[in-house]
Amino acid sequence: MRADGPVWYPFTSMLHAPEPLHVVSGKGALLHTADGRSIIDAISSWWTNIHGHAHPYLQQKLHEQYGQLEHVIFAGFTHTPALRIASRLTEWCGPGFTKLFFSDNGSTAVEVALKMTLQYHSNTGSKRHRIVAFEHSYHGDTFGSMSVSARDAFTAAFHDKLFDVTFVSPPLPGQELKCLQQLTQAFEQQDVAAIIFEPLIMGAGGMLMYTPEALDAVISLAHQHQVLCIADEVMTGFYRTGKALAIHHLEHQPDIICLSKGITGGSMALGATVCTEAIFNAFYTEDKLKALYHGHSYTANPLACALANASLDLCLQPGFQASIDRIADKHHQFAAKLTSYGTGSEAVLTNLRQCGTVLAFDIKAAEKTGYFNSMRDRLYQYFIDRDILLRPLGNTLYIMPPYCISDTMLEMIYSGILSLCQELKTEASKT
Repeated sequence: MRADGPVWYPFTSMLHAPEPLHVVSGKGALLHTADGRSIIDAISSWWTNIHGHAHPYLQQKLHEQYGQLEHVIFAGFTHTPALRIASRLTEWCGPGFTKLFFSDNGSTAVEVALKMTLQYHSNTGSKRHRIVAFEHSYHGDTFGSMSVSARDAFTAAFHDKLFDVTFVSPPLPGQELKCLQQLTQAFEQQDVAAIIFEPLIMGAGGMLMYTPEALDAVISLAHQHQVLCIADEVMTGFYRTGKALAIHHLEHQPDIICLSKGITGGSMALGATVCTEAIFNAFYTEDKLKALYHGHSYTANPLACALANASLDLCLQPGFQASIDRIADKHHQFAAKLTSYGTGSEAVLTNLRQCGTVLAFDIKAAEKTGYFNSMRDRLYQYFIDRDILLRPLGNTLYIMPPYCISDTMLEMIYSGILSLCQELKTEASKT
């Protein structure tokens, strides 16, 4: 990529990256570029867009809100869109969740959760201070969220600046007992304040998936040891796993939920950290030093809150769940077709997995798997050349489409993947 322009792009080695595609508009599941291409957004623009681009209802509600109030300080003031979405989301999260703290994005929603947790213990006189997280986890790019994320290339430059965290094996299939044993050992030290996890799907770590039963066992064990549980639903929330939230697959519930990405339908930046009354009560005191002194200039921005309300309206419409089920069913049917490419001496893929509207698998590679696997660039270009946006995580390929995507577009994605698998199989037979 040429370095003479002013923009420094995220997650990009600027010297090696190709020129970015210039998108001029979007509609539904399509992105339209300046050179006249129409590209299927098969990853919901970094997992945010759930209703499709330029949705008319979201446009209408944004326009209406801007005509009334575009922004106001959220300390000492409040406004209707924030009051409404906070009330709706706490109820939507489920029984026991009563308070919501606004922020700007997924990383800050996690930061708030960590500060809530640590200060909760401080306010109540507890000496608990340690956070436990899963290996391969990703919770964001601010310093607190990096601290509870896997120590890898994304955090390498900052390792000595991150606070100490105990990492344990995630409860992936076949590793459930190992996870519980490591957690038991950590919890028995009696200094653990909380465990944070991405429920059911570990996104940036490679779309790693585990069962509701495994997570139920983790939460149950944590609560037995008076350890708080933080569910990072930034990616998994808003029906990605087939239900409104991933925790709705569970019998045991966490104490704190982090929300962002799909919260506004992918239209504007907004974060929310939802907690129980018990956590809030530790801050509800005459002692002003025990208040949660955290905030952002754009906390509870009225435009973003109006869009969150509008997006939730769409999620609650009759037939919306049918769209989720349709995509999940189509993925399941397609996965059956892919199985033949994962067996035999010429297998080209492995670890085929699905949870709700997310389908993922790993392309076999000679080198170690991971985000920087050289297969990534080839896979990305293969699909972009076919007007399909898939952004592989190294050699992990996944589909996470907006819920408005048509069956025809899904078939185009599936067809491209089958063509890739056949090409890889042909190459393998020649070596």
